[in-house]
Amino acid sequence: MEIALQEAASAAARGEVPVGAVVTDARGTVLSRAGNEVEARRDPSAHAEILALRAAAASRGDKVLPDCTLYVTLEPCPMCAQAISFFRIRRLCFGAYDSKGGGVEHGARVFAASSCHHAPEVIGGLRESEAAALLRNFFAGLRA
Repeated sequence: MEIALQEAASAAARGEVPVGAVVTDARGTVLSRAGNEVEARRDPSAHAEILALRAAAASRGDKVLPDCTLYVTLEPCPMCAQAISFFRIRRLCFGAYDSKGGGVEHGARVFAASSCHHAPEVIGGLRESEAAALLRNFFAGLRA
């Protein structure tokens, strides 16, 4: 989660919403890391989770990551939750909860839907206060 928080801070410094993601394999080796790049790419799907998942799969030359863990600083949105399911991630660990835009514990609850073909183990609230503070400070700066 430390690396994901670093990626989130880097994203904020670039003017992106501060969300960071890291994919590790079963041994804990980092396969990929990313921060949001929505603004830079002018692509609303360039969320940290999507970028990290794509990079990890590419590094393995595969389309699924069934032995991997995704660490992300914010509860994934419905789009990212569905991608997590499609990539067959074994475990999702996230920091801050997102009562407005989340798709795991809030909102669409993608993994609980009958149409979901794969639901990972989910651990929420890891270093929640740090992840939430990055977001609060970023948005406070925009309002100032």
